[in-house]
Amino acid sequence: MKFRDWSNAIVDASNHPEKMRQAVPQIKEFVAYLSDLIENRRRYPAEDLISGLVHAEAEGEKLTEKELYAMIFLLIVAGHETTVNLIGNGVLALFENPEQLELLKNHPEWMPSAVEEFLRYYSPVEFATNRFAGKEVTMHGQTIKRGDMVLVALASANRDPRQFADPNRLDITRKHNPHIGFGYGIHYCLGAPLARLEAKIAISTLIKRIPGLALGVPRKQLEWRSSFLDARTEDVSGGLLRVLAPFNKGLCWEVSKNDRF
Repeated sequence: MKFRDWSNAIVDASNHPEKMRQAVPQIKEFVAYLSDLIENRRRYPAEDLISGLVHAEAEGEKLTEKELYAMIFLLIVAGHETTVNLIGNGVLALFENPEQLELLKNHPEWMPSAVEEFLRYYSPVEFATNRFAGKEVTMHGQTIKRGDMVLVALASANRDPRQFADPNRLDITRKHNPHIGFGYGIHYCLGAPLARLEAKIAISTLIKRIPGLALGVPRKQLEWRSSFLDARTEDVSGGLLRVLAPFNKGLCWEVSKNDRF
């Protein structure tokens, strides 16, 4: 739960100075945790990624303390938040489109394609992190000056009708799907293969083991999280008469005697 609290606080504070000030206690806790973890791996190396980063060396140079914090922060927070969003948003998209859910139940071989469609349809990250123009450029009649901050709306690009036929429709069999849910070029997500694998395993397991999975509250009661970077529904409470799914209190399933966990 600590990782969840820390990552929620940090991601929610992105591009919000006041929220960032409020998140200082959680950030300090996270930094203290990382400090202890790094020192432990320095003294007692193990066969894990943190040890590898701490002891990694290239051309006689090792990562600085700040570089270690930045890399571990990225691996823990960015990977944790976005994959949770991908799974939760994907399941929600299936609930909103029951014919696609039935199609996936009957044809599990479409799961890889379905995950790509979830990445496009409900992008787990709505905006890329801040970019700054290296030189003045004019695009679509708008001049962007050198040093100006530029925000790339990934979610908007993933609904571009010039790239996607019927972009506002969920289609798990979509053939042409050049989404940028994982970014593009040198900024392409380094955790993309793992995120795809986690989503396939999680959603496939839910559909297989709990075929009666359904929303436990009316759809209109779900609220999208107010966050600059990512997109997922807020947790909701009250009025749930079914067993709660662990990743979102708005999602639940009916349990029958035939369900096996």
